[in-house]
Amino acid sequence: MNIYDKALELAKLLADTKEYKDFIAAKENLTKNQICCEILDNFRQAQFEIQVAELSGHEVDEAAREQLEKLYDIISINPTITQYLEAEYKFSRLMSDIQKIISDAVPEWFELDVNKDTLN
Repeated sequence: MNIYDKALELAKLLADTKEYKDFIAAKENLTKNQICCEILDNFRQAQFEIQVAELSGHEVDEAAREQLEKLYDIISINPTITQYLEAEYKFSRLMSDIQKIISDAVPEWFELDVNKDTLN
């Protein structure tokens, strides 16, 4: 069996995990409700804009923070959105764990300083 066959096997195993199945079910449930989708999109957009402003060294105005807090309050009491976010987090965590296992097996691939001896 070659490495591509193993990758396909891993892909099939991932698709069969509880985390992935829960994520797909939560996503399907979320997409049935346009209002929930809009709330989540607005929350993520507001979150992104605040992060960009902070990373750019700009001050975030209080209105933007208040809007984000209001959206968070709505999300936190909405079972459809919270179920989706929890499922998304769990599957993302699984994918991250697998990526780490693969990365740890080939650490040289991720080294940035390949010419450190010749640069010094």
